[in-house]
Amino acid sequence: MKQYLVFDWGGTFLKYALMDEETNILEKGKVPAPSRHGTKEEFLQVIDGIVHQYEFEGIAISSPGILNSDTGEVTAIGVFPYWNGYNLKEEISSRYHTKVSVENDAKSAALAELWKGNLKGCQDGAVMILGTGVGGGIVLDGKLRRGKDYFAGEFSCVCMDVYHPDQNEVYWSSLGARGLIRSVCKYTGKDPQSLSGEEAFALINEKNENALKGLREYTDLLAVELFNLNILLNLDKICIGGGISAQPVLMSSLKESIENLKNVHPDITGGLNLPLPVVDVCAFRNDANLIGALYHYLYE
Repeated sequence: MKQYLVFDWGGTFLKYALMDEETNILEKGKVPAPSRHGTKEEFLQVIDGIVHQYEFEGIAISSPGILNSDTGEVTAIGVFPYWNGYNLKEEISSRYHTKVSVENDAKSAALAELWKGNLKGCQDGAVMILGTGVGGGIVLDGKLRRGKDYFAGEFSCVCMDVYHPDQNEVYWSSLGARGLIRSVCKYTGKDPQSLSGEEAFALINEKNENALKGLREYTDLLAVELFNLNILLNLDKICIGGGISAQPVLMSSLKESIENLKNVHPDITGGLNLPLPVVDVCAFRNDANLIGALYHYLYE
């Protein structure tokens, strides 16, 4: 059976896996991500150390940033700015003499869920990744929607306050994991610069009253934005991914926050039967980007 080397590039780690066509992971690992202040050649030297270990048919890459998944051209990768303006597909293909595909990380996750995960069988759906920021992918008519600039689903850039567009905290990017931490700290008096996500959920799972208030504030805000997304696109389902989605208490609180919209939305309380978003977790967790990148390589 053919084997493929699949990468999931992130700001903290470069993850990689040797996979077959059935998405079986034969071997995987990760290395610290190169510095964003380094050079393209230094980055490639890190990749060299991985590529030369294996024999494979081709390379599939999932990466943050605005990427042309057809040509491989890079518009913007904030965590690795030295790639901006380059053709990533051509550079990697030329260096390693193999076929290469590239796809945005959140869109890779959406492809994985559409292919074999919790969006399988859905005509219209979305994936929202709650990480450092908020990544996303939109599925319409059974296909991933990329848009003419390959920008569709970049939820981080959505503004929540038209009166203060100059403030970072009014964008959906603030709904990432740090947003939850800020909400917990607001009620517990903890320092948001030093409290980790694990520590925040430890307080929540211990049923600390103030931490639970912070969780509910966070999921109430997230529920409204998911409601907005669903009103725009009338989706079958929205799958939530990212590290914090693995916490059952988060999804439980989010579903309660969504259900509570019936009690506060003026049109719904007035008798209009507006659809509420249906949410689920991403099936593939931390492997979603790898699986979606391989799907893009094999079928797109």
